[in-house]
Amino acid sequence: MSESYPAPAKLNLMLRVIDQRSDGYHELQTVFQFIDLADRLWFSSRPAGQFSRSGGPKGVAEADDLSIRAAQCLAEVGAVREGVHIRMEKILPMGGGIGGGSSDAATTLIVLNRLWRTGLSRAELMEIGTSLGADVPVFLFGRSAWAEGVGERLQALDALQESHYVLLHPQISVSTREIFTAPELTRHHAPITISAFLGGATENTLESVVCARYPEVHRSILWLRDHGVRDVRLTGSGACVFGVVADAVAAQQVAALAPPPWRAWAVRGRNQHPLYDPAEQ
Repeated sequence: MSESYPAPAKLNLMLRVIDQRSDGYHELQTVFQFIDLADRLWFSSRPAGQFSRSGGPKGVAEADDLSIRAAQCLAEVGAVREGVHIRMEKILPMGGGIGGGSSDAATTLIVLNRLWRTGLSRAELMEIGTSLGADVPVFLFGRSAWAEGVGERLQALDALQESHYVLLHPQISVSTREIFTAPELTRHHAPITISAFLGGATENTLESVVCARYPEVHRSILWLRDHGVRDVRLTGSGACVFGVVADAVAAQQVAALAPPPWRAWAVRGRNQHPLYDPAEQ
């Protein structure tokens, strides 16, 4: 078994639904930032054609796991005559809007590209990632980013403040598909600029629909506000919510008060993925 590798969570610091395309997908504007909360993955060699997983997300069949699919895609594209077993330590909740499965898949692509010496560029890995899921490319991009399209057009935002956050999961899972197909979802918001976001335009336009359909999410937002957390908002389509606090101590104090069965973490924003290597182009 190899050393372990992190698969960090992400936050959407802003998310706007701009339009709906003819193929059913939605045009978005969003801002991604990583946080220092992560799953951990271990990789060990298996004979060609053998791909397996242990410790993965509950309820997800091995064949459907994004990490297994990522490994299979990379082996095919790179003409690799080797399989892999992936052992996971899952920390990031499913259906939380923090990119757990997508991040696992991206870490798999990054690490196996190195271990198998396939030599694919970052752009080539991102192309594979796009076929797996809309959030996978940003983890491969490796830097905090302004994103447009379905999340595949990325512009680095290296100067974002690496704030301290309280991240709260109300122990429910939100269906992204349900939210994006909801008839009451407003699908046409005016696009904004990066400067408008930096000036305080941090709305998540999915939030009202998620809160109406999942009242526990709304309660978690109100709970954070009642405990002095600032700029509280939904990440992705939820169910996780987060907000800003002054420092690590304040984050830990609030997180420790979260009532069961909710889970809360004191986290910090990070503008660079822990596996990002600027030498890899």
